[in-house]
Amino acid sequence: MKRYFLRLILLLQLANSNAQETLITNVEGRRNISLNGTWHYIIDTYETGFYDYRFKERKETDNGAYWNRNTPKSKSDLIEHQYSDKSSINVPGDWNSQDRQFLHYEGTVWYQRDFDKPQMQNNDEVYLYFGAVNYEAHVYLNGKKLGTHKGGFTPFNFKIPKELLLEKDNFLVVKVDNKRHADEIPTLNTDWWNYGGITRDVKLVIVPETFISQYTIQLDQHQDISESIRKKTFQVSGWIKLNQATNSKAVVEIPELKFRKEIDAKSDSIFFSSALKNIQLWSPENPKLYNVKFTFGNEIISEKIGFRKIEVSGKKILLNGQEIFLRGISIHEEIPQQIRRAHSLDDAKQLLGWAKELGCNMVRLAHYPHNENMTRLADEMGLLVWSEIPVYWTIDFTNPEVLKKAKKQLDEMIERDRNKASIIIWSVGNETPVSEARTTFMSTLVKRAKSRDDSRLISAALEVSGEGNLNKIDDPLGAFADIVSCNEYLGWYRGLPNDCETAKWETIYDKPLFFSETGADAKAGFHADKLTRFSEEYQQWYFEEQIAMMKRMPDNYVGISPWILADFRSPKRNNPEYQELWNRKGLISDEGVKKKAFFVLQDYYKSIISDDNAKRLKK
Repeated sequence: MKRYFLRLILLLQLANSNAQETLITNVEGRRNISLNGTWHYIIDTYETGFYDYRFKERKETDNGAYWNRNTPKSKSDLIEHQYSDKSSINVPGDWNSQDRQFLHYEGTVWYQRDFDKPQMQNNDEVYLYFGAVNYEAHVYLNGKKLGTHKGGFTPFNFKIPKELLLEKDNFLVVKVDNKRHADEIPTLNTDWWNYGGITRDVKLVIVPETFISQYTIQLDQHQDISESIRKKTFQVSGWIKLNQATNSKAVVEIPELKFRKEIDAKSDSIFFSSALKNIQLWSPENPKLYNVKFTFGNEIISEKIGFRKIEVSGKKILLNGQEIFLRGISIHEEIPQQIRRAHSLDDAKQLLGWAKELGCNMVRLAHYPHNENMTRLADEMGLLVWSEIPVYWTIDFTNPEVLKKAKKQLDEMIERDRNKASIIIWSVGNETPVSEARTTFMSTLVKRAKSRDDSRLISAALEVSGEGNLNKIDDPLGAFADIVSCNEYLGWYRGLPNDCETAKWETIYDKPLFFSETGADAKAGFHADKLTRFSEEYQQWYFEEQIAMMKRMPDNYVGISPWILADFRSPKRNNPEYQELWNRKGLISDEGVKKKAFFVLQDYYKSIISDDNAKRLKK
């Protein structure tokens, strides 16, 4: 009964949480039409298309507003803006990589394209869905504003009023603004490139008048998983959220398990629970996914979903009741060889393929939610995932409006990916400086994540305090996290790699200890002795010493995700010989070449796999 009421509370939270329309999840599993492709654009540094010359927001019918066509009716008409094939840009994609004039640009760019009305039934509705727009989006259709959204890495959608939708040549305009601000998430100061634009898919989603907006189905987290495995019977629970209240029926099916459940829908929220036999649990070794169908009226939504249980037991992390070591790597959403934001399935295959080649069973998707291709493919490939919101460094922890923005991005991350078995950790931030205000802010996010999703671990990447050879993890935020995660760079930002030989580690928390970052810069192809910074030999030495130190860690050491898989762009990295606006801590270069340190970490992971296999044989 207690779990039932917890679910009801969660559904009420979902119903009341939308800053715009409630997010429609699993767009790929619904009827949709892609609006990807070539769009027109106008660069608007002074935001002339948004404000008049008195710097007041333009009226909706103002011909000078860039959301209007402003088509000349005669040769005497004054025209000061127009969309043209001469200025075209690809969607999805960042603008920085598409034209040299955009390389360092931060400001407003207007995007525009036409589309025709999709085929619809009488009672169908159409939503406009964006996978992500960095950072602030104002969306207009046929001269009318549909809404706004802030947050560069999470999805959003708007309902298109039927009376606004034309049969032909619907005029869609998006004002995209990627300027950084002190009161936004992330804030002014970051260590990655501020790629602007419509960076992920744009789709029209066609749904019935009453439809399933969100849903989940998973193992009941309160069952004893070892006992369930022994009995081959598992308790599965979930819920369905409709876009509006109704009195009808919904059906949940897993054909492979011969499971079908019909549920009465007497409001906009439905909870269900059932016992299922012979489920193959999802794991990195066996990433089993089941085709799950949700039916309501004439709409059938399908999604491949895996079932697993992740939990902490004392100082260990257990997956499906078995101790697991996280062989990880951190990843930025970037394709280094093409110096652009990653967005396609092929991009995801490259990045996650490199991680598998390294020997990983886990990836940390830093420092923001990556596109859905990454998490969907991680499900299929059997890669565990740490997913994070960009609460990064020194945001304004005293500002309640900033906290609201962080909560919203956390909600959108969880809503989009709550059915991905691969995601085992929600992270609420990275390297935030300790203060009372910060701990209150961050612990509020931890509690919110737990209330939204109790099926995953919650953490944040903390910093380490060090004096002499003692490294102490005593950040007060660790008291709220399920696992204590820390970033450490002993041998790069402090001392030399051989300082690892005498390093001692302590933590005040009796919890699993995970090293969420460690690394050193190296420019691929630059070779010297191991004492020479930025050489491949220095980075190799760094990882050799780090790994030796990790092997001496206390028994609560449960994994590591070194920084970082591949070199990535950063305006903070200004060494003209070795960096050239690149963070060179990648194990793979900006040209896709593996550095020496790649193979050092790969060998470490091979030895862990070998040890794990030996333990299984003994059992």
